[in-house]
Amino acid sequence: MLTTTDLRGRELDVAQALPRAEHDVSATIETVTPILEQVRTGGTEALLDLSERFDGVRPAALRVPSEVLSRALSALDPAVRKALDTLILRAREVHTAQLPAASQVSPGPDARVTNRWVPVQRVGLYVPGGQAVYPSSVVMNAVPAQVAGVPQLAIASPPQRDFGGWPHPTILAAAKLLEVDEVYAVGGAQAVAMFAYGAKDSDGGVEVPPVSLITGPGNVYVAAAKRAVQGTVGIDSEAGPTEIMVLADGTAPANLIAADLVSQAEHDELAAAVLVTDSPDLAERVITQVSEKAAATKHTERVKQSLAGRQSTVLLVDSMDAAVEIANAYGAEHLEIMTHDDDAFAHRIHNAGAVFLGAYTPVSLGDYCAGSNHVLPTGGASRYSSGLNVTSFMRSQQVIRYGREGLAQVADHVTALAEAEDLPAHGDAVRARYP
Repeated sequence: MLTTTDLRGRELDVAQALPRAEHDVSATIETVTPILEQVRTGGTEALLDLSERFDGVRPAALRVPSEVLSRALSALDPAVRKALDTLILRAREVHTAQLPAASQVSPGPDARVTNRWVPVQRVGLYVPGGQAVYPSSVVMNAVPAQVAGVPQLAIASPPQRDFGGWPHPTILAAAKLLEVDEVYAVGGAQAVAMFAYGAKDSDGGVEVPPVSLITGPGNVYVAAAKRAVQGTVGIDSEAGPTEIMVLADGTAPANLIAADLVSQAEHDELAAAVLVTDSPDLAERVITQVSEKAAATKHTERVKQSLAGRQSTVLLVDSMDAAVEIANAYGAEHLEIMTHDDDAFAHRIHNAGAVFLGAYTPVSLGDYCAGSNHVLPTGGASRYSSGLNVTSFMRSQQVIRYGREGLAQVADHVTALAEAEDLPAHGDAVRARYP
């Protein structure tokens, strides 16, 4: 169960005091490489064979029929549909505000450079189907892509024996709500391969066209497959185990912190749940509350394993200044701040996937209905990358137009630089325009 690591009076070494869970993607590459090759060369039949091998069911087809999608939506629990409708509405509003504006600059007379943003043309969205069902992941991946203007979206999710070989009906219902009708019953590394290479049927016809970008979370095999195909296609990130860090002083409510730590530990045994505080009293109360809540929750064994792992702890520090230093060094996927002045501490945070302020902003709100995106960098990647957003599905493109006078103004500069770099034909290309 969750224990205390006392760093008071000690030099801070975050990596040593707070190691992350073992999650070696590179060690899995050898396992997924044959799967990727099997799909690349075997197409549809290979994908069906692999579903039978790994998921215990052979779907009747790769693509989920439209009537199956419609049935799933019709049978969806009204409360879940209402929740998904709310999530979609809020996510669209938040992500629409992220759309970057085009700009045009005239560096000189008769010269124009336009900076514009263009959407990726085809995207593959992966939705896991392991220990939980994730319709929210459908929304979090599809909405920013749709806002960005991506014209072709395809979803892949593992086939389920309990549902006739199709993905979980709640996943299918979410796709239908979003008007995404290209959905495939394919999971794991083989789904990544399908998106990267496409798939042909036994007659050589293209059943699944390849995509340009793959997004969506998954287990270590999915992460390894995404690493292996990067370059053939773009990827969003290699998602690792989920993380929550709570930055709290003595004013914070222990019972709410405990509830939030348990909620993230619920994801899987490798999930990280961390409290950083300068209050020994708060630390003690949180540990007591965590024990009680972990024993009472549905997935108690999974939660207890996560909380007992080396990646989860209560860090007791000398001051909240030290707590901020630890938070920035760690770069948590989710960072909650519960202090006497949440905004002031938030301004000092540079590295975090998303920051949740105050007692009424739990991470689970961000998972579902805040409107923010829950696909966030893990494993410290927040130091150099962002969560999924509209620009993840767009590319910045420059359009240049110079006229005769505009080029003439800089012609000598171009030829001088071309000579300096020993590329005289570059200069000749300019001179050719002024015979």
